[in-house]
Amino acid sequence: MERATPESVGLSTQRLRRVRQWLDTQITSERLAGASVLISRRGKVAFFETAGQADRAAGKSFEQDTIVRIYSMSKPITTVAAMMLYEQGAFQLDDPVALHLPEFGDTPVWLGGQAGLHETEPQQSPITIRQLMSHTSGLTYGFMHANVVDAQYRAEGIEFPSSATSLKEWVERLAKIPLMYQPGSEWNYSVATDVLGRLVEVWSGLNLEEFLQINVFDPLQMADTGFQVSETNQSRFAALYSPPSGAGMTGVASGDSSGTKKRPGGLKLQESSTASSYFSKETLFSGGGGLTSSMADYARFCQMLLNNGQWGGQQLLSPTTVACMRKNQLPDNKDMAAMGQPVWSETNYDGIGFGLGFAVVLDPVKAHTITSVGEHHWGGAASTFFWLDPEEDLLVVFLTQLMPSSTYPIRRELRTAVYQAIIG
Repeated sequence: MERATPESVGLSTQRLRRVRQWLDTQITSERLAGASVLISRRGKVAFFETAGQADRAAGKSFEQDTIVRIYSMSKPITTVAAMMLYEQGAFQLDDPVALHLPEFGDTPVWLGGQAGLHETEPQQSPITIRQLMSHTSGLTYGFMHANVVDAQYRAEGIEFPSSATSLKEWVERLAKIPLMYQPGSEWNYSVATDVLGRLVEVWSGLNLEEFLQINVFDPLQMADTGFQVSETNQSRFAALYSPPSGAGMTGVASGDSSGTKKRPGGLKLQESSTASSYFSKETLFSGGGGLTSSMADYARFCQMLLNNGQWGGQQLLSPTTVACMRKNQLPDNKDMAAMGQPVWSETNYDGIGFGLGFAVVLDPVKAHTITSVGEHHWGGAASTFFWLDPEEDLLVVFLTQLMPSSTYPIRRELRTAVYQAIIG
């Protein structure tokens, strides 16, 4: 991506120093071991800096080409892959999932509350493809620890890694577990994008890894992105950290572990940079959270979306398709708070809806943040984050490796630091 001076794209060099100061503070306060921030405006990179270490024990610096676990930042990539197949006529957004995956035709719905897992009712309306993309399908995640449904996910190995050896086998197991609620009635973060990854396989005749490589990674020159880290790239891989106490994903949906609570700094190693499951060949591909990537790779993916589907003379998606993905897909234009999810990670979801593959800002005032209507974003469990603001022609990508992402209000703080640097 082309570089530019900040002032040439309406940013202040002096004010961008506050982004640098914020980045340094994350390291000196021991919130993070290492991190990087890229800011691009009007198609040109005006700020790209790193701080700290990718692996503290190894003394390995966090560099511009460091490779990280992007976890749920895989979801927009898998959704783009599905929408490419949509443009080829493989499906319609309101298609029942069972039309393409018959195993979901008889999946029951848990009655909720104190009901046992066996206390169910039929689906009032079938799960649709759109509901998978917008997380309103009735599916959930096993790490929530909220009820008997996610407990069954853990019991059946509906997670990654899993004893299942393919997405086909994994999805067949999932379809036997009751839905947590009626499709379309609530927003709930879930394994829905992993089901979407299986649909990409069904529609294309390729496994998910092959489809992404041919249709997304190769056209965008995303040589560092994949479900495994190649031997030649392993020296660039980052270690994964957590806070010394209170780590875990169980509080991300309730705000129990959010950064609104004062937390002392400090880091605990979760996985080193030299011994990782990402170094082994995988056959079970998680479209919802299985990818690793680098800053340059993910920034090119973001710029393609900000360019309305175009990159390097290639049109990966139509501008009309990208515009649809950016629109709120929740019923009656509700925000996520009104759909049963007031908080996710450290973020309040009043005034924020969900499009196809990422969250969409509907009302910045209600969301208590300075940004633009239509800004869309998402992040990963290890505190990575990106956002795209078409109104400002702005993209920002933040990479680090701290789990869970709800530990500190990093994303809210970075937004403030970036938007204050805009001068024209």
